[in-house]
Order: sequence, then structure tokens, then C-alpha cells
Amino acid sequence: MEDPVLEPADFDTMRVGYGLHPRLDVADLQGDWLPLFAAWLDEAGRRGVREPNAMVLGTVGTDRRPSTRTVLCKGADEQGLTFFTTTSSRKGTQLAESGYASATFPWLVVERQVHVEGPCHPLDRADSLAYWRTRPRGSQVAAWASEQSQPAATVEELESLYAVAQERLADVDEVPMPDRWGGYRLRPDRVEFWQGGRDRFHDRVECLRREDGWTVRRLQP
Repeated sequence: MEDPVLEPADFDTMRVGYGLHPRLDVADLQGDWLPLFAAWLDEAGRRGVREPNAMVLGTVGTDRRPSTRTVLCKGADEQGLTFFTTTSSRKGTQLAESGYASATFPWLVVERQVHVEGPCHPLDRADSLAYWRTRPRGSQVAAWASEQSQPAATVEELESLYAVAQERLADVDEVPMPDRWGGYRLRPDRVEFWQGGRDRFHDRVECLRREDGWTVRRLQP
């Protein structure tokens, strides 16, 4: 059997058109990124985007090799975006090394994306604990069972790890938060709003944090 080969023409068949929205106006940002982000997030959910709070988190460590994965944003305010994970995972290690991250919300169904960059640091333990207590018990047990990013020989090994953690915590009313688990806040110093346009002439509006507030400008597509 020959190895499959994808030619440029194969990708051309995947091409779609854009143009759901009127032009994005720089004035829509009103000197701040958060109101428009919240509006777009809400609209993405109403239009059927599954888990609109899912974001592609980019990190890089001392090896200078970028790494991305999808995580769930669990908060957005003037201070930035929050998410939670195993701090000893690959992304946690890279965040400890560099202190910076990027995040992209790919709402492709509604022809929009938001890209965020900035310093990213751990939350206080009290803030992480407050969110931990809202998690389903099964997710709490899974956090104890998994040494995230470490290799596992088989599916059976994973299932065994979960079963052991479940048994160990069976008589515990409130599952404690592992030391290796917690939250992070990505504090934006750059936010870009992207919106699909006809003929690939897309809208791109960039917000840059300055000492006296946010500067907003249009970028060429």
C-alpha cells in the first residue's frame, strides 16, 4: 500500500469563503480589549461553537521550541485570562522557565479569532483552591491519578492509576487539591482581533498595552 500524498489541489478543495460580518471598526475597541472579547465569546457560544472558552495555549521553554495545546479559559477580567492545569506538566515547566504565553480562541464557525500574548504567572493558592472546589469529583480524582505529560505504557496502566486514586480517596468527603495542580493568569500586553473578510481581505485590529492604557490600531491582512 502506497503512502498517502496530499497535493496542493487537495487543500484547495477545503477552501471556504468569508464575509459573515461587516467590517470591524477600530472604534469598537473603545480603548480596551475586554468588552469586545466578552461580546465575541458570548456570540460564539450562542451561534453553536462548542466550548467557546477553549483556547490554544502556546508556551516555550529554555529549549526555545514552541509548544501548543488546547486548554479551557476559566475567567476573563481586566487582569487577564485564567486557566488551570498540572503545574508539573510540560506547559507548567515551560511557563516556569519563560514566564510568558500566548492564547488563541479559534471561533472558525463564526469567522473570528482572538489572539492574546503576555506574561503568565501562577495564581495564589487560595484562588486555585476556590476553583478546585467547584470541579466535579471525578475530575479531582483524575488530577490525583495523572502525572500529566509523563509517559504511560498502556491504556490499562492509565485505568489502573485512576482506579487506585479513586479507591484511596473513596472515604474522603472533600478531595484535597494536589500540590502539583493550580491556576495561571495570562496578563495581556498584546491582543489581536481577527475577523474573516471577503477575498481573504480580513480585519485585524491590535491592542497594545502602554503605561497609560491601551493603544488600538488596524493591521493589514
